Amino acid sequence: MKVKPSSRDPRLDGRVDLLDDDALEWSPVVANCAMNRERRLTGYCRELGLDIPAFLRDRLSRGPAVRWLDLCCGSGRALAEAAALFPERVEIVGVDLVDAFAVPARPPALRLVTASIATWTPDGPFDLITSVHGLHYVGDKLGVLARASSWLTEDGRFAANFDARSVLLENGGRAGRPLLKHLRDQGFTYGPRTRRISRQGRGRVTLPYRYLGADDRAGPNYTGRPAVDSCYTRV
Repeated sequence: MKVKPSSRDPRLDGRVDLLDDDALEWSPVVANCAMNRERRLTGYCRELGLDIPAFLRDRLSRGPAVRWLDLCCGSGRALAEAAALFPERVEIVGVDLVDAFAVPARPPALRLVTASIATWTPDGPFDLITSVHGLHYVGDKLGVLARASSWLTEDGRFAANFDARSVLLENGGRAGRPLLKHLRDQGFTYGPRTRRISRQGRGRVTLPYRYLGADDRAGPNYTGRPAVDSCYTRV
């Protein structure tokens, strides 16, 4: 588990309170986050509003194989449950910053990777990409949304928890409604009440924001746990 104290980089457009990605990943808010460590498959379905086993079965009825990628997968327990339900023809990949996987006997269809989702790149497209409360602890949230969109199959599905209020502008204000319009224009669906974001189908996402850095002192978000705010400038 990462325990190195975070340092704040004064080079980030003069915002001494912002962290770059390397420093953010050492932050106790991120490295010690227990938000998704033990969540099971039923919890995934509830948090995303998506019946994942039903989705995978439907995709299997259309083709020979299905791929599911889970970003910020925590312990990997939910993915192991799914792999047991689909021992054949379903490939499941989980990526998490912290190597705290609790799946001692990993099914052949399950691969767990310790890496930062800010830099990790998959080896091919996925039919389903999810992130259950993981984006709360990511610096460049909009960058992850764009990258994940490019990793989908032509009719793949992206589903994640996303708090639009955690996206700030360089003046300290929230990106607000203009951000939501930009996301909709780029093919995303967002529910302000549920704080869920989704997308259908691969696409090249271009948003008019440049990432400046993150603030790990934002305090609790709607989940009641400390989270990370992400700061951008309009371009």
